[in-house]
Amino acid sequence: MRTYEVLFILSPQVAEEEATTLITDFKGVAEKTGATLKNEEAWGRRRLAYPIHKFNEGHYHLFVFESDSSLSELDRRMKNSDRILRHMIVRTDEDHKRADKLAKKNPKKERVRPAAPGFGTSSPSPSMGASVSSASAPAVPMAAPEAAPAAPAVDEGAGVETPAAE
Repeated sequence: MRTYEVLFILSPQVAEEEATTLITDFKGVAEKTGATLKNEEAWGRRRLAYPIHKFNEGHYHLFVFESDSSLSELDRRMKNSDRILRHMIVRTDEDHKRADKLAKKNPKKERVRPAAPGFGTSSPSPSMGASVSSASAPAVPMAAPEAAPAAPAVDEGAGVETPAAE
């Protein structure tokens, strides 16, 4: 059995009653081709990433079907419906098979990470660059900067220099 995800966006101008009839019609089309509905999610009204047909919002809906045949009839009907802004039908069973195969081939191993080089040393290693976090470097007292001699203050109103207060 193949698994398909069908995601479509309805126009925001579609009334609630009309949206439910469209959704039931699409379910009926898929079930006529032999598909069985496994999951249905109504994501509601959401903002679009970019405008589609001058709309900024749409009603999102997701179906998950299992079928032996393709959903080409459902795809054709969604393409022809002007109330559907976008739709996408994706076969997902191959991805699950591929993920299971990779999981069997490469089982997840418990990996021990080596300690970071230079951790706990007083000087930074060349690979760490000039920045060292204060948590890893020991605290070294810094000498106070020497005070520069104060320049004499100039009184601009009288044009006379007065010595700076110290």
